[in-house]
Amino acid sequence: MRAMPAPLRPAAPHTPAPHRLPWVWLGGLLLLTLVWDALGLDLPLMRHIGTPQGFALRSDTLLEGVMHDGLRQSALGLYLALWGWALVPDARLPARWRDRHPPRRERLAVVLLVAAALAAVNLVKQHSLTSCPWDLTLFGGPARYVSHWSFGAADGGSGRCFPGGHASSAFALLPLCLPWLAPPVGSRGRDTATGQRWLGGILFVGVVAGTTQTVRGAHFPSHTLWTLVLCGGVALTGWRLAQPWLRAVAARTQAPARRFAATGSETDVGFCETVQDHQAVLPQHPVELGLTHGARQVGVAARQARLDAVHAAGGGREHHHDR
Repeated sequence: MRAMPAPLRPAAPHTPAPHRLPWVWLGGLLLLTLVWDALGLDLPLMRHIGTPQGFALRSDTLLEGVMHDGLRQSALGLYLALWGWALVPDARLPARWRDRHPPRRERLAVVLLVAAALAAVNLVKQHSLTSCPWDLTLFGGPARYVSHWSFGAADGGSGRCFPGGHASSAFALLPLCLPWLAPPVGSRGRDTATGQRWLGGILFVGVVAGTTQTVRGAHFPSHTLWTLVLCGGVALTGWRLAQPWLRAVAARTQAPARRFAATGSETDVGFCETVQDHQAVLPQHPVELGLTHGARQVGVAARQARLDAVHAAGGGREHHHDR
């Protein structure tokens, strides 16, 4: 009797692989920014904010003193703290942090990419001939409006206003999300929610910083969008190029576990003898070890559990070989 063919199942909808998803989002952001520029939305929006006499909120105490100067100083402090976080050895991290933080090589890559994003934004600004909105004749300044797409065309102003430098104080921190959202192959499980919280916070602060400068007349909205595209591109490209270097750490971290799974009884016996030696020593020297009776009991119980697990694993392998 012929078997009935299995019914055809509808194809599952295609979803991007997790490691490709950030690139999809970056591509969508780039498309949005290009559409914004193509529609020429910068000037119509700025005309609703400024007047021929300038921008009323340019010197506002809250916007200038807190949202600009204060945020810039806070970003500098956070950047210095990141270097400390990156340089501290893994063994020096508090025990409760070690499983929740990426290894030092990943932390170093993050900080170097943050520096690269800041450098990229400043490099473009130094060579930009685009002036700020408050420098335009439309808003009481000396310069005429020239699109930032008009390469090499001066507008009669001071230039060096594209892209938005203030927004980069936040957007340059985008690499901080990547150890959790795009960990190297072979890494231990990471808490994706941690990366998502960092991403949400960075985007929120960056949008606030960019909006602050737009309301003050310092930047067009497109300047903030291009800052986000540039910082995101530097972060993802640099993280992708660093993967061979980062995978070496992940492989070295996983190697002891793989060696233990593949070893024979000699390794297990050596480990068991070490545990038994510690169990014999602990009760004999409570003063030298600085342990209370309760702590000794907890330590002995934990080591005994590991010993039982090793014996069980060894017995399972012996049973397998006997068969």
